[in-house]
Amino acid sequence: MDANLLKTKFEKLGARAKIRPLAGSRWQPAHGRVVIDIRHDRHGEFFDIQADTKADVRVLDVQPKDRHLLLMVRHQADRVGLRDSKEKFLCGHDERHWFVAGVSDSVPVSSVGTAKEALKPEAVRSREQGKRGKRAKRQRRKTDVFIRQGEWFFIPVPDVQVNDKLILTKEPIRRGRGKPHVCEELYRDGGTTVYVCRQHPNGLTVDQYRKLMKAKPEAAKWRWQVMRRNPVAYVRGRISHPDHATIRLDGWHRVAMNTESQSDSVAFLD
Repeated sequence: MDANLLKTKFEKLGARAKIRPLAGSRWQPAHGRVVIDIRHDRHGEFFDIQADTKADVRVLDVQPKDRHLLLMVRHQADRVGLRDSKEKFLCGHDERHWFVAGVSDSVPVSSVGTAKEALKPEAVRSREQGKRGKRAKRQRRKTDVFIRQGEWFFIPVPDVQVNDKLILTKEPIRRGRGKPHVCEELYRDGGTTVYVCRQHPNGLTVDQYRKLMKAKPEAAKWRWQVMRRNPVAYVRGRISHPDHATIRLDGWHRVAMNTESQSDSVAFLD
């Protein structure tokens, strides 16, 4: 891993990157060999990249005008006969802040453009299938298929039927520990009941919660909330978030999260 070369690639975006050895953390996944985060210092935001000595970190594509790059991390196999593993991350600037998103391998990814396509939810990709037009237009925040705010895609569903008595107002949607996006009106259907607290931000199922209470009774004192994981949700009106421009949705839109949510470390909670 050439730390100086990596920093130079990020500088082409107008960003700063700090490369350092992987530090132990209670937030680091047990299998992880790289941690990439957005941090702040007195000079502003920067990409904090921590990698172990066996990780090969390199940039596959840089788009300075778009302020995005595609990063690949190759992990050397621990044993002979096993294949090396790869992870890819889209790093860039979205409206007001820098971000990093783990890219799903659901479609081949070799460039910034294909990474953006891979991050689209299946509901968006299926509606775009067969449509003509340049890829750049399909990657705007607003198209004829969706309106995007951060990791959330809002897809028009003019024919959906909702129960007016179950419409919630000023309702948050969030991913894990992220800041919530607040919806003027939200209607949800289905999903799994989960118990959420600071120690378990993505929630425990009813069975998992009961097992935890039995094994660790003191956990009952944690501030639990009963929420729904991965419901079908519909929103309309204003959608606000401190890091993004407020959008207004005319009519009901189905809520879909980018494919980074397919990781076990994140969940759609409502």
